[in-house]
Amino acid sequence: MATEEVIYEERDGIAIIAINRPEKKNTLTDAVVQGIADGIDAATRSKQVAAVVLRGVGDTFTAGYDLTNRGGWDTPYGAPDIEMRDGAWDPVRDLQFMGNNVRRFMRIWECPKPVLGEIKGWAIGGATDLVLCCDLLYMARDAHIGYAPSRIYGTPTTMLWVYRLGLEHAKQFLLTGRAIDAPTAHRIGLVSHVVEPDRLASFVEEEAMRYRHIPANQLALNKLLINQAFENMGLRTTQLLGTFFDGVTRHTEEAYRWTEGFAEKGFRQVIRERDAPWEDYGEKPKDAKGEE
Repeated sequence: MATEEVIYEERDGIAIIAINRPEKKNTLTDAVVQGIADGIDAATRSKQVAAVVLRGVGDTFTAGYDLTNRGGWDTPYGAPDIEMRDGAWDPVRDLQFMGNNVRRFMRIWECPKPVLGEIKGWAIGGATDLVLCCDLLYMARDAHIGYAPSRIYGTPTTMLWVYRLGLEHAKQFLLTGRAIDAPTAHRIGLVSHVVEPDRLASFVEEEAMRYRHIPANQLALNKLLINQAFENMGLRTTQLLGTFFDGVTRHTEEAYRWTEGFAEKGFRQVIRERDAPWEDYGEKPKDAKGEE
């Protein structure tokens, strides 16, 4: 099974779901989010699949939501249309819109089979809402992950940061939006393994194939038991707040001015100005040899 923006493949007892927008840094569209959810459902149904690998085609996992393509998003919620005055915001529509993405991301969490996330290049913003739903994370040595939108224009919607990292590290990286390099991600327990970039794909596939040697019901019950512990700690309530607050952050005066800058300065320049004070993502200083 393959679509234009998501590729699904089964082989050697595993399913591989690959985001296929390398020319756009695999940024997330409605079709991509739905394609991933459909792939998880297909892997869940397959008798041949023991585990799932989630990755991106090209040099990066995903750079988050496609903010240059803001139309075309579907929502399962309908209500009578009303002419909106300038600056008005319907929090229910927004919650249903973003909540639809959270529900689709959480198909990974709810999948009874292990899902392994493969992080290369970058996993930024909405990419973390997606990939942190995976059971295990594997990272290329030169890759970075981070929630830059916490600087302006977002809060994490699936909000698995605090559950995966604990209080101190969650605040360290969410209050600043700082990029996390692979060695740091491994040290703080965010990822299971750090692998050389040219070995990452084969390493993750080899790990996924090992699950063929464990009964499917054993995997499903252990995953459910672990996940239930986090559910009991209020994960779903936290996600509801995170998704609602995300809408609030996108409708502040600061957020309006920030997005207006896209037309005035260009998207890339606005992003540069956001990240320059923190010297990370695309604004990481280079040494005398021109290397980061």
